[in-house]
Amino acid sequence: MIRQLVRSYVLLVAVAIALFTVPVAFTLTDQLRGDTRSAVLREADAMALLLGDGRPASCQALEEMAKAYDDEIQVTRTASCAADLPRPAADAALTRALKEGTPTTDWGSSFIWGPELEITVPARAAGTDRVVGAVRVVYSTDEMTGRLWQIWGFRAILAVLVLGVAALLGVAVARRLTRPLRQLNDMASKFSDGDLTARSPVTGPPETQTLARTLNQGAERLDTLIAAQRIFVADASHQLRTPLTALRLSLDNIADGVDDEFVREDVEQATAEVVRMSRLVSGLLVLARAEAKVTAAEPLPLMDIVRERLAVWRPAADERGVTIALRGSIDGRPSVLSSPGHLDQMLDNVLSNALEVSPDGGAITVRVEAGGDVVGVSVLDEGPGMSDAEKSRAFDRFWRGQGLTGKSGSGLGLAVVRQLATDDGGTVALTDAPNSGLCVTITLRAAHRGGG
Repeated sequence: MIRQLVRSYVLLVAVAIALFTVPVAFTLTDQLRGDTRSAVLREADAMALLLGDGRPASCQALEEMAKAYDDEIQVTRTASCAADLPRPAADAALTRALKEGTPTTDWGSSFIWGPELEITVPARAAGTDRVVGAVRVVYSTDEMTGRLWQIWGFRAILAVLVLGVAALLGVAVARRLTRPLRQLNDMASKFSDGDLTARSPVTGPPETQTLARTLNQGAERLDTLIAAQRIFVADASHQLRTPLTALRLSLDNIADGVDDEFVREDVEQATAEVVRMSRLVSGLLVLARAEAKVTAAEPLPLMDIVRERLAVWRPAADERGVTIALRGSIDGRPSVLSSPGHLDQMLDNVLSNALEVSPDGGAITVRVEAGGDVVGVSVLDEGPGMSDAEKSRAFDRFWRGQGLTGKSGSGLGLAVVRQLATDDGGTVALTDAPNSGLCVTITLRAAHRGGG
């Protein structure tokens, strides 16, 4: 926008210079041409009077004037004096001067002028109108050409200087005019990165001030709502977990003090439902935190986080004979843009699901691949996989697939993964693994070394 404003400003100045300077330059050029013609014509008229007078004194004065013009004076043979001066060639201008008694002017070119100006003036006998000869003055236009270059060159240099100054002033003015818009853009960028405390200064013209106030008020309300949601999440975590824990302890105590098998079976069933409810509450709290806690993404070491989470999950996999292998190679130490803790949570959820559906003695493969501005982390299992219909519902809350090791999940794992990936500007995709099973691919933005 700044470049467009500067170009527009310089273009307007250039048009103004052209409208005011070019006509003046043409006027000065015409004036220079007219003044030169008038001066040379006066000299030629004076020489014609001397030539027509014919007296010795007049002829001597004519010869002296011709010497001043460096032999650029020509007289006809019909003249009674100045016999040593060169004779003009017979042409239309000379014929017109001798027969019609009309002076002629020849600039030598239709474009401004040529290298010489020729003025032919008839000479009349003293006291009569009878033409007795003609005088031709050949005047070099080199001096006029030099002055012409001075006129146009000075104005061209002045125009370039004015355009340069206009460009500098245009940059300053454009930056000043667009400063409120840049501030609003900075606020929007910070807001999109999760910084809900970002605000824009209320500066600039009334329109941008109104826009800044509106955006600041909207940001303030959104920040207040999210803060209230976070408070609710914290309160819910305390208010829900404590009674569920107490209820489970009470059921355990009842089971220990009851001898009736039917009652014990009912208590164990109630305990299982309490455990499921506790797991469900924990999943909801994780999802609520993922939706409420929006923080700015920052560069994180991808391979370090992947290796750390695999090291955490390998003991659980070893208990069932499941192998977890890391595949794929990326040059250097790649970084991805993600909020702290998000990638860890996403990998934990995906690895937990993969381990749940993997058969005993199976394998889980983790692949890391880079492509342009994104980096993908894929987790492949050897479970039963999913149909297209199941894949379309896999990210729905509380939906659970058909795993081989039971249905103990809450149905919120992939929903949390998608929410966290979306917050970080990434995506999650489900595809079929090459050797049956499911492939979950998490794609995040790559953090380049030159900047985020």
